[in-house]
Formats: sequence, structure tokens, C-alpha cells
Amino acid sequence: MAQPFLLPTPSATPSDHLRVDGVSRSFPDRRVLTDVSFVVPAGEVACLVGENGSGKSTMLRIAAGYDVPDAGTVSAPGTVGLFHQEPPFSLRLTVAGVLDDAVAEVRGLALRVEHEGQALADGDPGAATRLPEAIEAAGRRHAWDVDHRVDRVVAGLGLAGLARGRRAEALSGGQVSRLSLAWLLLRSPDTLLLDEPTNHLDDEGTALLVELLRGWSGPVLVASHDRAFLDEVATTLLDLDPAPTPHALVRHDLDSPGSGFGVTRFTGGYTAYLRQRRDERARWARRYRDEQAQLTRLRARLRDVHSVGHADRPPPSEVRSSRKFYADRNAKVVARRVDDARTALTRLEAGQVRRPPARLRFRGLGPPGSRPAAPADAAPPVLSADAVSVPGRLAPTSLSLSARGRLLVTGANGSGKSTLLSVLADQLSPHAGSVTRIPGLRVGLLAQEPVRRDPGRSVRASYAAAVGADLAGLTPLSTFGLVAGRDANRPVGTLSVGQRRRLDLAVLLADPPDVLLLDEPTNHLSLLLVSELELSLPDYPGAVLVATHDRWLREDWTGERLHLEGPPDQR
Repeated sequence: MAQPFLLPTPSATPSDHLRVDGVSRSFPDRRVLTDVSFVVPAGEVACLVGENGSGKSTMLRIAAGYDVPDAGTVSAPGTVGLFHQEPPFSLRLTVAGVLDDAVAEVRGLALRVEHEGQALADGDPGAATRLPEAIEAAGRRHAWDVDHRVDRVVAGLGLAGLARGRRAEALSGGQVSRLSLAWLLLRSPDTLLLDEPTNHLDDEGTALLVELLRGWSGPVLVASHDRAFLDEVATTLLDLDPAPTPHALVRHDLDSPGSGFGVTRFTGGYTAYLRQRRDERARWARRYRDEQAQLTRLRARLRDVHSVGHADRPPPSEVRSSRKFYADRNAKVVARRVDDARTALTRLEAGQVRRPPARLRFRGLGPPGSRPAAPADAAPPVLSADAVSVPGRLAPTSLSLSARGRLLVTGANGSGKSTLLSVLADQLSPHAGSVTRIPGLRVGLLAQEPVRRDPGRSVRASYAAAVGADLAGLTPLSTFGLVAGRDANRPVGTLSVGQRRRLDLAVLLADPPDVLLLDEPTNHLSLLLVSELELSLPDYPGAVLVATHDRWLREDWTGERLHLEGPPDQR
């Protein structure tokens, strides 16, 4: 049984919290954060959730000091480390160089002990004081077993097979991402900030990260769409989606965890969040309906009273000609009623509940009524692979897909999942083996990382350029509900990674392929969209092949499965 894994204990004490107070941030074309306030106590793991583009990555960058808010402040204990899209080291460094840099400070503590010990032996009187301090500092950071910790992190994150002399620039994107995470974890900052840390991790890597975060003594703030991961590590979820009113959330004292307008705090993991979020949404909708009904009644009363007070025609009936009617027409009584109605209306309008935003819902795989073009009488399989392999990337693999087949591909990092999909999509030629496709078969691939597009071109124009003007007219971008209307005219370069991946999915589905290949389809997408994507997969009218590490998706899968053993023996 593996021993508990210890990283250096950060210097933060229980009183050291990550504090965000009144943070707002706008860009030229949009506002992403408004008066966001929350506290993450030492030893807790808070997870940011929300729709793509809601400001999760921006909040992490501000907390790390990489970006400056328009208003508000952030304070964090000790050293701060951020894991995000960009590696924190030069890609010209070797793997060994990156790892050495990560633990240089800790190794320096061990060297200081040796230096002070030698100084004491040489008769330096000050060394008697300095040596115990050096030993205490080195012990607190577990400097004596640093090499073991490096090996454990490297193995756990699936990097053990990399030659230590290999330069980072020669690694794949996923390998660079995992090496960046290893670098950060080995540095062990007091405040840990993680942006989608599990996107390139297999089960073993995720298990290691979960183990580390559960034992982290400083505050941890994470943005993630990995539902199983959130369930395992989150003590609090901070939802950046809109709140009912600016005044609906009480600003908590900054000495305790709380929320501000622009963020709603939920306790527990993802499952608890779903339940609380559903209940909160229902209460919000109910409050909005009740308030709108009250506003309608007040406005009608104001119109009625005003009409009565200014009517010039005589009463239409004997009832209205009664003494009470004429008494009520007294100018003072009417004026008071008008004033009361206006006061009540003004008060209600000033603090009224916001309309619950229309959810950006995924309307399914492919335009309504669309059908792939594969011949209806095509005998299965429509796509097959016979012992295809790529040296160092994919061991000999065989599979077949029928016209409505469903296949889930799993395996550890380096087992060749993405390589297999590239081969099936005819984007990479296998070194050995063969791929057979029926004539006219159209295969579409959603790659793991967003397609590079002209950053200055609008989302709508990028979509039209990718699918063609005619198809964009027949199947407009709005067909899928993947991109919010307010974002359609934004430059692609201003989109978040998740928003760019939504665009890629829309482009892929504008003309639905006969075979849909999805490489880690839940990466970067919002929790809501991930759930809707999964629900739509069984109804896709063509074949679907999914390669994923997502544990929730794997557990709910009802189709066939193919597990790739790896790493391949050619490596």
C-alpha cells in the first residue's frame, strides 16, 4: 500500500485566507466580474463554476496578480502559484531542468543545513543559533525526501516515460500541461490556484491531485468542469453565474467565507451544488413571478386611480353614482391613493428581482431534422480499423463502427486515444494497419484543443468562413444554442477556451458527419453544457466515438467500450 504523500508544508496558518473583496473587471466589449467577494480559508478547496465566459479564468489571473481589477482588492497568504494554459517555464528547458527548477528552493534549504553544520564544526559561534533554524525550515518543507517526491509526482502525472534530457518544446501539449502542473505542485506555494487542472490527467494523475489537495494546508481556488473531481475535493463551490438581485446576497464579514453580488456560495461538492442550485433556481423563478404579478397589480391600480381622478364623463351606473363613489372622488383622497401606489411601485421597482437569464442550452447534435448522408442500406461496419499503429504513440488497435454505433475509448495518458482519433479522421496516416471507410462516408473530429482561427474575426464571421456562406445561411450559428447572441459579434481572440470550443462544436455540427469523433468532449465546457451534450449523444443519427477521461461520462456510458493499454510497447 502506498504511503501517504507529503509535499512541503506551506507556511500559511489557519488564520491566513485568500480574500477577494468587491472585485470587478471589464474589457472593452463586455463586463465579466461585478463586485465579487469571497473568502477561501486555509485548508479549504473552493471551486469556481459558471458558464463559459463567466470570468473564472479572469478571477484566477487577478488572484495570482497576473491581471488588475477595475475595482476591489485581493489578498493572499505567502507565495501564490497559478496553473493555467501557459507553462511557467521556458520551453527550451529539458524535463530535468524544469523539475530541478521546481525544487531548487527546497534543495537550497537542505544545503543550508549542511553549510551551517560545517560552520559549527569550524567554530563559527553564530552557527549554533542558525543551524537549528535551518533544520526546522528544512524539516517543515520535507527537504530530506525531495527526490522521492519528484519521482512520485512525475510518475503520478504520467511523465515517468519521458527522457529527462528531452526539451519541453518537443513534448505534446498534454505533456507540457502535466509538466507544468508537476512544477507547480513541487514548488508548493502557500496559495494554490488551478485552472482546469484535470483536463490532461488520467485516473492515476487525478487521484494524485485529489490526494494532494485534500492535504493542502493553504487556501486552494480551482476552476474545473470535472464533476467527479469537484465531488472529491470541493469544500465550497463559488458560482459566477448571475444572482437574482444586487441586494439578494448579503455581504458577509470578510473574516468568514461569504459571497458578494456576482458570486453565489454553495457548500459541498458538485452533487450537493446541483441540488442547491436547482432549489435556488426554482426559488428565483418563483420570486420573479410573484414580484411581476405584484408589479402588474400596482400599475393597474395606479392607472385605475388616475383614471377615476380625471374622468370627465358622468358615472355610468347607479352604483357609481352612490354617495361613496362621489366621496372617493374627493381630490385629497385620490391624491393620497395615487401617491401610495406610486411609492409602493417605486420601492418595488428599485430592488426588483432580476429576470432569470435564459439558459444557453445545447439543442442537440446537429440541426433539427438533420440526418447524416451515409447510405441507409450500408451494411455495418461503416468505419473499421485493423491493427493500426503509430510508433511511440499507438499500439496495434482494431475496432469497427456501425452506422449508429456508440463506442467509448478509454486509457491512460500516452495510450494513444487522440492518435487513434486522428487516424480514424484521416488526419494522420498509420505506420501499419489499415482503416476502411464505406464510400462517401463523412467523418468529423472535435479535437481536444480549440482550432486556431483568425483572432480578429468575429465569431459569426468565423463560423461562416469555416462552414461556407451557403451553409451558414441555411444553418445559422444560433441553431445550436452554443454561442450566446451577445457573443456572436465578438472577435474570436477575446473568447475563453470554452467559448472557442463551443464554436468548434457548432462548426462540426453545421453539416452533421456520418461518424462523429469526440476527443475529450467535456474539457473546457461548462457543467450545464456537458450534461446536455451527454444527454444528446444517444439521439445522434450517425455513429459516435468518444475518447475521454471523464469519470461521470464513463460511468453512464451504455454503448460499446474499447480500452487502450499503454503506454504502447513501441515507446
